[in-house]
Amino acid sequence: MKHLSVFLFLPLLILSCTKKKEVEENKLTYPETATVDTVDNYFGVEVKDPYRWLEDDQSEATKSWVKAENEVTFGYLNKIPFKEDLKGRLEELFNYERVFAPAKHRDYYYFYKNDGLQNQNVLYRKKGEDGEAEVFLDPNKFTEDGTISLAGASFTKDGSLFGYLISEGGSDWRKAIVLDAETKEQVGDTLRDIKFSGIAWKGTEGFYYSSYDKPKEGSTLSGKTQLHKLYYHKMGTPQSEDELIFGGEETPRRYIGAYLTEDERFLVISAAERTSGNELYIKDLSKPDSEIVTIVEGYDSEQGVLLNDGDRLIISTNLKAPNSKLVEVDIANPTPEHWKDLIPETENVLTAGSAGGKIFADYMIDAKTAVKQYDLHGNFEHDIELPGIGTAYGFSGEADDKELYYTFTSFTYPSTIFKYDIASGKSTLYQQANVDFNPDDYETKQVFYTSKDGTKVPMFIVHKKGLKLDGKNPTYLYAYGGFNVSLTPSFSTSRIVWLENGGVYAQPNLRGGGEYGEEWHKAGTKMQKQNVFDDFIAAGEYLIENNYTSHDYLAISGGSNGGLLVGATMTQRPDLAKVAFPAVGVMDMLRYHTFTAGAGWAYDYGTAEDSKEMFEYIYGYSPVHNVKDSVEYPATLVTTADHDDRVVPAHSFKFAAQLQKHQVGDNPVLIRIETDAGHGAGKPIAKIIEEEADKYAFAWYNMGYTPQFEKKDL
Repeated sequence: MKHLSVFLFLPLLILSCTKKKEVEENKLTYPETATVDTVDNYFGVEVKDPYRWLEDDQSEATKSWVKAENEVTFGYLNKIPFKEDLKGRLEELFNYERVFAPAKHRDYYYFYKNDGLQNQNVLYRKKGEDGEAEVFLDPNKFTEDGTISLAGASFTKDGSLFGYLISEGGSDWRKAIVLDAETKEQVGDTLRDIKFSGIAWKGTEGFYYSSYDKPKEGSTLSGKTQLHKLYYHKMGTPQSEDELIFGGEETPRRYIGAYLTEDERFLVISAAERTSGNELYIKDLSKPDSEIVTIVEGYDSEQGVLLNDGDRLIISTNLKAPNSKLVEVDIANPTPEHWKDLIPETENVLTAGSAGGKIFADYMIDAKTAVKQYDLHGNFEHDIELPGIGTAYGFSGEADDKELYYTFTSFTYPSTIFKYDIASGKSTLYQQANVDFNPDDYETKQVFYTSKDGTKVPMFIVHKKGLKLDGKNPTYLYAYGGFNVSLTPSFSTSRIVWLENGGVYAQPNLRGGGEYGEEWHKAGTKMQKQNVFDDFIAAGEYLIENNYTSHDYLAISGGSNGGLLVGATMTQRPDLAKVAFPAVGVMDMLRYHTFTAGAGWAYDYGTAEDSKEMFEYIYGYSPVHNVKDSVEYPATLVTTADHDDRVVPAHSFKFAAQLQKHQVGDNPVLIRIETDAGHGAGKPIAKIIEEEADKYAFAWYNMGYTPQFEKKDL
């Protein structure tokens, strides 16, 4: 394949970004987006890229364009009559104490808590379960506006040291800081330029972490990152002396992570070329100068060491078992031909945890949780009784734990913590949320609808009891459909405002996800990616055909890979929905792999460089390349952030520019660009409330629907 890229930058490009053009008389005016004559040649096909200049997120031209677009967007949103009342209701809803499940380290129980409207959750601790709580670390003090967030944390096994990661402005780049857990004083230097990593302690001597070399040219946010490396940092030494353990030039385009078994005897290393599937390695740290041993080579399966029982390893894997299973093997011969099934594969997807000398098998049954308890030899002991149909998580801990704390949630069941006695199998309520919401007023059902090719796809539908099926209910259809990610029932505080105003929330489990194992995932990848879009379109059609809603009252939403989903759906079926919310989406499918770590997504997507057939397939659905003239697209609010270095904002910039140029009719096309924010993790509560208020207001306003808000005292 040959590329031809010619940049003919127009004079006064910065000024041209602020020029206005009339869309229609008495209609919105958008910033004039300059074009450049950039052409790429793919297998003899010339593809224009007129907005290539927007990929330079640090240029003055791009910054001017962002400012001009935000002025139009917020000028529109701030004039919606009920937006401030909506924002006030969201603040009321968020203003309740949220406590998260505790974990014991040394003599203390540590837990996160948010008083209600704090931008970031605060880490507390108390001595013993009944001790007085004290603040251990308050991320709200990192910066006044909450844009520096806690992005990971880990205690040493003895609980004496606490290492944590911080993210600035939502970036995936991290800094690592270590505290003395008793005094809360910093120990050693701050480590910098860490990415896609945790902190894996080896005693109190040091820890393992992963990172890339920072891009030497161009933007540090959008520059391509390829060589992920695993390092060991010895406490008391400068980061420049950190030892390279694994990765680098010999292992390009891999994501590398590491963790230690609980006894700290084994270092487990995972290396992946993509977001699912990994090679597995192990190193015996009890033997000086031991070699790194390969357990599984290749990327067609996904596995990890759950625990070790002396020389016996217990491994979770989907090798020749798409729904996953547990196997056991001796460390002397750890490769797959020596594995023995411990908990065999079933028809339901398995995720396993361990605590108190037990194994907890978490099964996903039609996207709902069921948990079984086994001993370490795979003998079934009992089922764990959960409060209802929903999602439970937190079934992990240390070998000597007598109890654990798990969280249960569903669409109408706020996240609630239960204390579980491992010996008796009894659960008791530990902490319940006091949110302004009555679950008894709402109902959740799961339906199975038929997609274009006849595949049955499950979908959850949530709404007020007694809902009238007249086709006039505002409906929010949200999905993801990719990277083996499973969407299970969960509670959303902001969603309450939609439901209490007579709205419907619908969440289908599209192919490409992991709800039914690796086969379900593969059915939505590469040359089968269209299945995902077809599943989503069929979900919308089901809701319309069954009178939950109609075109005029349907909003489609998704983020990241889900943003691609929305972009592809609205360009293929612009008549399906009235409103579209593509968030931080992968919109330029011909170039996604040239930014940051995007090359790792190629297993799901394929790339335009793979073959002529793959190029033509991707080109056929890439949202940026499929916006057409003389088409009325849904009222669209594209959302992204200036510090998103996962899915760089250029994707959204280009898509919005194309839509604004070609849109006909009355539906607005706006782009909301958050500043000092990234892909989503660590976003301050204040920013979350602002964005949710803008989205719901935009949806209702364009549906011609006026919500009602009862004023309450905060």
